[in-house]
Amino acid sequence: MNPMIRKLSVLDRSRVRRGQGGARALRDTVALARRAEELGYHRFWVSEHHGVPGVAGSAPTVLAAAVASATGRIRVGTGGVMLPNHQPLVVAEQFAVLESLFPGRIDMGLGRSVGFTGGVRRALGRDAADADAFEERLHELLGWIDGTQETHPGVRAHPDGALRVPAFVLATGEGAGIAGRAGLPLVVGDLRDPARVVEVIERYRAAFRPTAWGERPYVIASGTVAVAATEEAARLLLVPEAWSAAYARTHGSFPPLAPAEEVAEAARTTMSAKERERFERALEGHVHGTEDQVAAELDRVAAATGADELLVTTSTFDREALLDSLARLAAVRDRATATAAAVGAAGAGAAGVGGGPGAGVAGPRPARGRTGA
Repeated sequence: MNPMIRKLSVLDRSRVRRGQGGARALRDTVALARRAEELGYHRFWVSEHHGVPGVAGSAPTVLAAAVASATGRIRVGTGGVMLPNHQPLVVAEQFAVLESLFPGRIDMGLGRSVGFTGGVRRALGRDAADADAFEERLHELLGWIDGTQETHPGVRAHPDGALRVPAFVLATGEGAGIAGRAGLPLVVGDLRDPARVVEVIERYRAAFRPTAWGERPYVIASGTVAVAATEEAARLLLVPEAWSAAYARTHGSFPPLAPAEEVAEAARTTMSAKERERFERALEGHVHGTEDQVAAELDRVAAATGADELLVTTSTFDREALLDSLARLAAVRDRATATAAAVGAAGAGAAGVGGGPGAGVAGPRPARGRTGA
């Protein structure tokens, strides 16, 4: 892995597995967070989905509290709270409570999406146009956090002694400019479309303006990564979520994750040609393979994006295989860190014996922003 990406983090969507309900999915998320902490991951984030069958993560701040309670060091946050669905004051106070209970460990990831379907949007009292007010709502929320809001004189978010919570913007398209103008870190995915990811990052960096929230751009690239003993085993990890995503394109809901072998057999025997085409398309472009293959691919991601951090989101039926994948990815990180340290030590040694100015320097690195970590 390229030393430019020094931090690995995890986003879990609390996907439901067939034969097990949403309560089990939420408990699995908490267990996954404990394992991510043991493996040295930097952050663990949870997501927000309303009224979506197959996805149990509907209340991210509540789930973040459970994750933070079950862990001791890893940063915990949301990837993200969909700000158009909520009043900024309520969001500010929820995160103030989290930060009060778990000081120095809470991240506030924010997105601009609204409900998954028209029915969900109506139930939330929102419509697609509410996403257009994201920048205004973000400005108000940050004002509640740092005490500068003036829209509601005399009102403060409480508890008001713990409101310095790092904020992040999950963005595609216009959201990149919003993140840049606010001086906030950008979270961008997915890695299946690297050209689009690079375009969004360039737009963000061009729009970035230093603020009290951040002095320099900070980019978190997000995508699916699966690591296994063989390339085929890694690809098999992707199969359950790929079929669920393909199904959702025509049915509007994500079915519970099914065993990978069963889905692969259905692709060979019972899927229609159109279903198979969607399924195969959903499998394309994800980072997967052996540790060496994934390390090489992440080198390319780092070189193309200059990202400061990688946020991994992987859903599959086999939880043991998922845990093994996270452990293998952590091993990739650890080897890269050790290699970078050895190269740095060798360069310093060479410079000390006459290497001259600049000896051992590989070249300029992207500016690194302040994330509150």
